[in-house]
Amino acid sequence: MKVRSVRAQKITKTIARLCREANYFLPDDVVKALKQALKNEESPLGKQTLKQILDNARLAKAEETAICQDCGTAVVFLELGQDVHITGGDLYEAVNEGVRQGYEEGCLRKSIAARPYSARTNTGDNTPAVIHTDIVAGDKLRITVMPKGGGSENMTRLFMLNPGESREGVIDAVVKAVENAGSNPCPPVVVGVGIGGTAEKAVYLAKKATLRPLGSKNAEKEDAALERELLERVNSLGIGPEGFGGRITALAVHVETLPSHIASLPVAVSLQCHAVRRKEAVLPEEE
Repeated sequence: MKVRSVRAQKITKTIARLCREANYFLPDDVVKALKQALKNEESPLGKQTLKQILDNARLAKAEETAICQDCGTAVVFLELGQDVHITGGDLYEAVNEGVRQGYEEGCLRKSIAARPYSARTNTGDNTPAVIHTDIVAGDKLRITVMPKGGGSENMTRLFMLNPGESREGVIDAVVKAVENAGSNPCPPVVVGVGIGGTAEKAVYLAKKATLRPLGSKNAEKEDAALERELLERVNSLGIGPEGFGGRITALAVHVETLPSHIASLPVAVSLQCHAVRRKEAVLPEEE
């Protein structure tokens, strides 16, 4: 079986680039969803707000400057092929060096505080990153950088439901989480929902769900139906763009599920602000 080598220095360089690009450029699917939201929004103030959001994204792209002053925690998802060999250094050190370089070179705000419950001294380089690694089949390393702002991250919620609460309990929990969040996560949001597994796995699923392209739907019919109903219920709350009222509180709801213990029904909600920042690359690059 062929083993592919990826140098740590290449990972660092790639991460640095992804940190800059994720903070400068909204993905095409997000821009498309925002333009559709503008067409569907009925509130005059909501429409004005969405226009400003789109103008901001256009200017950030043209000037290669941060979309938002909160350049977030650098959340890095790694899909590491089992036939990949990292050479020339430690994988996680390479990732953190890439974050360090990317945030410095990109003039991106550094927001990470060491000793979170006491001194809270800024680390000065936005490290350490939060790194999630999945071992997968193949000989590639897929890297996704998702800068996660504090306002939306603080609205994350975990509900350990009684299994008897079933589907309606899940819906009530998700809608409650979005309603209580109000304007704090800078709507229109993307709602990631993780159902099942264990407490920490449900939160991970919810966050990872926000990476899915907007407009996609879960391959499982039952979960896709739940996504549609949740989106309708969330958009009936009337929170609207930036909390000023209107039809469009969420651009999408993405649900991911796992089997769970017979006595458990974990439900996690992760909200992503309207600046759905994500950028990915695959190493080794195609020659």
